[in-house]
This record gives sequence, structure tokens and C-alpha cells, in this order.
Amino acid sequence: MRHIRVAVPVPQLEALTYAVPEGKPLPSAGARVLVPLGKRTVAGVVIGPADHPPEGVATRDISDVLDVESFVPEDVIALAQWVADYYACGAGDVIGAAVPPRALDPSRPSAFRTVRVAHLTAQGHEISAGEQLAGVVAGERQREALTLLASSPAGLETVGLARRGVSAATLKRLAGAGLVSFTKRQVDRDPFGHASTGARREVVQLTSKQAQALDQLRAMTRSGRFAAALLHGVTGSGKTELYLRLAQEVAASGRGVVLLVPEIALTPAVSASFRGLFGDRVAIQHSGLSDGERHDQWHRIRRGDVDVVVGTRSAVFAPVRHLGLIVVDEEHDSSYKQEENPRYNGRDVAVMRARTAAAVVVLGSATPSLESYHNAQNGRYALITLEKRVLDRPLASVQVVDMRVEYAAAGPDVIVSGPLAAAISARLDRGEQAMVLLNRRGFATSVFCRQCGETLDCPNCSVTLTVHRAAKRARCHYCNYAMRLPTTCGRCGGAYLEHIGFGTERVEAEVSALFPHARVARVDRDTIRRRGAITALLKRFAGGEIDVLVGTQMIAKGHDFPQVTLVGVISADVGLGLADFRAAERTFQLLTQVAGRAGRGEIAGEAIVQTVHPGHYTIRHACRQDYRAFYEEEIQFRRSMRYPPAVALINAVVKGSSLSAALTDAAEIVRAMTIGGERFRVLGPAPAPLSRLKGEHRAQFFMKGPQRGVMRKALLAALETRPEIKRRMTIDVDPMSVL
Repeated sequence: MRHIRVAVPVPQLEALTYAVPEGKPLPSAGARVLVPLGKRTVAGVVIGPADHPPEGVATRDISDVLDVESFVPEDVIALAQWVADYYACGAGDVIGAAVPPRALDPSRPSAFRTVRVAHLTAQGHEISAGEQLAGVVAGERQREALTLLASSPAGLETVGLARRGVSAATLKRLAGAGLVSFTKRQVDRDPFGHASTGARREVVQLTSKQAQALDQLRAMTRSGRFAAALLHGVTGSGKTELYLRLAQEVAASGRGVVLLVPEIALTPAVSASFRGLFGDRVAIQHSGLSDGERHDQWHRIRRGDVDVVVGTRSAVFAPVRHLGLIVVDEEHDSSYKQEENPRYNGRDVAVMRARTAAAVVVLGSATPSLESYHNAQNGRYALITLEKRVLDRPLASVQVVDMRVEYAAAGPDVIVSGPLAAAISARLDRGEQAMVLLNRRGFATSVFCRQCGETLDCPNCSVTLTVHRAAKRARCHYCNYAMRLPTTCGRCGGAYLEHIGFGTERVEAEVSALFPHARVARVDRDTIRRRGAITALLKRFAGGEIDVLVGTQMIAKGHDFPQVTLVGVISADVGLGLADFRAAERTFQLLTQVAGRAGRGEIAGEAIVQTVHPGHYTIRHACRQDYRAFYEEEIQFRRSMRYPPAVALINAVVKGSSLSAALTDAAEIVRAMTIGGERFRVLGPAPAPLSRLKGEHRAQFFMKGPQRGVMRKALLAALETRPEIKRRMTIDVDPMSVL
């Protein structure tokens, strides 16, 4: 009996072994099959043959073979298996991220889009070619249709003919006369809309440093071997131009290119740059596309119809043929880490995929992650540095505003400081643009009763509700629970409710009140829910239709607005108080990145940073945009406290019906791992910082050690004895957040 291992899309489930009965073809690795699972039938992907079926367990037969040959390429299957092992998740979790929508849903198969195409029959060709046209075909529209079709041997879409005045009735009469026939033609849905594919790319003269960096990268791609490079270039140093030129050379050699960006909002601008060079041989992959668009783009890539794939983290699984180059732009960004199963980091998976494909991976950032810079310092990655902006444009000058002084002078409710208000006013007078950042959305962070001290808390999570004034709602940003804003206290009935703290909605209101004639807009999750909203808003800003753009960290990433000469940062230290060892690193990156949005054109830029901790090393180094100094100080802290990259870290969270139950289960797993001789430390268990989330109580423990494999093995072995705990546990290898 032949046996195969199949990954099915069920959370935390390992690949299962099935028998292939005689009479059914033996599917290749990567092929889809229908298999019984419990009382239902599901689609899965073949991982490979099962050399030794499990002993003492009766294997079930597969139900059907959907693909005899590979649907998912074998190199992607191998990558998915590595991800499942490294991140301690189920193979089916990863396969689900590697295939197009509905590919594993037999009840909702993804259909290719087809259009109806009209062709001339042989008789139609004879008539249109001879002088019988006027005598045989009476109607003017019919004669026009035959003339149009005669000039198009491949046929014309009936929709296009209708736009040219040839109706369906006209075509039907011609078909009845035996002059026209119809076929169906498959077409790809276009995620680019009406964007031009033929925009001529401006020829850019490289600086000497850019040329030197490009030569180093070209040498890597020409070697035909795996190589990893960290491209550390200050904001505005021209990293994208290097990506384009390197991709052009790799594609010309017959190899494929993948470029990852951290946010969907960045894909339109980046893909437009690549389409200016590669035309329609560019595909995009991200969750903002419709299911049909993602399906069609995936199959274009699979067929080899594209040279370059641009996308967010899931594009690392794109079925690119003969992969030669992966670029991870803004490699430091936490958006590359998925916060639900499979909890993979797109950057690290990109490095592994490049390794197995003998390709080159380029990690680009003005503020590299400590892990990547540490790898470069240790020789695992080549370090390529661009220390100056193109055209020798200066970095933005930075002014620090001590908000303690502002509060002493004007009271504790100051949001926009005097210096920032004056700077915005000056830009408005000169017709320039400004950006204002606060990495916290909403109007106020909580509702507080002055009479009894009660706060408005989420019933499902251990957080207060955030006020959204425009929607007249108080909302939880974790579980999305919402309620109407109350007018009286639910506990004492008092009418003395205050809104405490502030977010981007409040900042937008303050800026609009200070400058009533300014055109002010806001970018955060509340304003860009509708598909295409952020692209449209950023296009308006780029076109000069908005004077001041207020936003969260979304506005700090990779955007290039030459007319922006001022960036203001509200509450620069808002993230420093979080119980997270990455708090300082995130703050430094955010401040440096957002300051880099100013002065990218011909006019010098300025950044104004408001803080109550002007002496904090993170604020000091970010204002000087001195990455090396920040790295040296931060790495000392990480080493002394034994945090990554000094050691590997696994964050484990156990959920329960009560906090005591969650703590008891977590303690049992910890005891099972620490019987003796272990080469790692376990911290906890303890209540998680968010001890209640989405109605579940949470206990947490950490594993620290030099070898991830040893820690994963110990944890999974302990969980094998308590599978019911495993189903309620979240395992996060190399966590980006420990909250």
C-alpha cells in the first residue's frame, strides 16, 4: 500500500498519513488531495511520501486526487515544512498561507475569470475578404462588426465590441448566419486598476557610494551562491534605486525576484516603480486584494509570467520560478511578524528561502533590527552602508521640545507645543507640507468618572476602552468590542465623566482648531478601513491637496513626499513605558524613520520631537539619527538582561477559563520541562501583561537559551502529555512583542 503525508488546514495539526488505494494515481509532493478528517472531507496538500506508516494506527484512504502534478512547487513545500518546524506550528497552518484563497476549500473553488470572445468563421472570413460584404450583410452595424473582426485574428471581446457600438443582438444575427462564432477566454483580474504600465522610468545618476554598493550586490548575485546582505542606508539614500537595478540584472539572467514591503499601503508606489521598468511582468501579493485578484496573481507567478513579485510578508511563499533575489525593504518592521498562527517572521523566512534557492537576500533599512545588525557584526551578513542622502541633501534638523516646560507654562492639556505650532504656521505660509505623528489612535485613551473613580473597561480584555468621538463610540482595540459613549457613570450615576489621554483623532482636531484654513487629514486604522482609502488619501497628499497629514506609524514607513519639510512627533516616548524589551528599539526606529520623511526634496527639512524624557538615550540618539551609538548602548542592555539577540527567546501563553486555571496549566508544563539538565532558563509562569484578552485569561512564561531547537523540543515534548493544554497554548518563537 502506498502512503503519503498530507497537510490539512487545521490549526496546530501536524501532517497526517493517508493511504493511496490502487487505481488512484500517486500524487506528487505539492499536489492537492481530498482526505477524510473525522466525519468530514477536507482538501490538503501532499507534503511527500510516508516511508513508514504509523504503527498500530489504521491509516485511512484518500478520497480523491485533485492534482496529479504539483500545485504548490516543491521548494515552497520544503519551505513550509521548515516554517512549521521552526515556529512550532502545524504544517497545515503554513500551507494555508502559501496557497491562493479558496485553493483548499472544495466547497468554494476559485474560478478563473473568463470573457466571451467573438471570432469570424471561415465563411465570415470569405465574405469580409471578398466584395460580397455589402450584398450579403444588410445592416451597417453587421458590416462594421465583420470589418472589426477581420482585423483581429485572435477575436474581440464582446464587451469591447459593445463599447464600439456593436450590440449583442448584432452579433447574434451574424452567428445565426454562420459568420461569427464565440469562445471563452481566460483573463486575469487586474489589481493595478487603471495604473499605467508604460510610464517611462527616469534615468538616475548613482552617487559614488550607491555605485559601490551596487557593485558589491552584483558580485553576490553573479556568484550563483547564497548570500545575505544588510543594506544600512539613511532615509533618502536611494536604496530603492539599488533594488531596481539589481532586480533588472537578476531578471535578465532568467531568475525571479521577490520584493517584500511591510505595509499594504507601500505596494502601490513600489509596484509602480517596478512596472516602469518591467511593464506587466510584475505581480503583487497581499491581503488587500480580492480573492479573485490574489488567485489570478498567484497563478501568473506559478506559470512564470512575471519577473518580479511585490508584496507583504506572505509573498515570501510566492511560487516564483528560479528564484535569484529577495529584497526585504524596511526589514526592521514588526509588521513582518505574523501575530497569529503561523507566527512566522517574513524577514527570517526570506533568508531561509534564499539559502535553499542559492539566491541572494538583501535586507534594507535606515534603522536595522538589532538581530540583523548583530548578524552583520558577526559576519553572517555582509554590511553595506549608505551614510548620505542622494544629491548630498542634509538629514532633517531635529529640535527637542521638553514637554515638562510646556506643561508648566500652559497647563497639562497641551497637545501641540508652541514651537511645533509655530513651525506648522511657517510651513503653511510658505505653501509647504507637514506631517504630525502620534502612534496611538482614537480621540482619548479612556473615560474616567471624577465622582467615583470608575473607568470604562472592556468586558473581554484587561484594558480601558478608547474614545472615538467621530463615531460616538468607546472601543476596545484588541477585541473590537464597542459601546455608545455614556453621558453618566455606570457605577455611581454621576455626570462628571472626563476623557483622559489623547490619540490621532484628538490631534487632528487640535491642528484643525489651531489652523482653521489648513487642509488637514488623518491616516490611521479608523480612516482607511475601506479598500483603497489609504492609497487615495496618500495620493491626495502627494498631489498637494492636503497641507497637514496626521497619522500613526503608517505615515513613517517608506513614503517619499518632496514637499514635506516639517515632521512633528507628539509624545515621542509613548512607547517607552511598555513592559517589552523592544520598547526602546521601536521608539528609536519610529522617531528616526518619521524624521526621515522631512526634507526629501530640494528644501531642507526639520523635525520637532515632543517628549517628557529628553535625556533618554533612545530620544538622544534618534534625534541625532545615530544608529551605531544607539546599537552599542542597546546591545549592552540586551546582553546584561539576556534578551535577543544575545539569546534566543520563546514566549508561551496558556489560556484558561480563569487566571488560576491558566497559571496551574502553565506551571505543569514548566515543571515537565525543567526536570533537570536543561540548557535553558524558564521565567514564570505569571499573569500576562494583558491578563485577559478576548474573554480568555492568560498566563505566560518565557524560555531563554542559546539554542531554539533544544527549547522547542523540550516544550513540545512536555505538551505531548497534555494535548488539551496544547490546544489552548500560543507558542511564539522569536517574538516581536511579549505583551
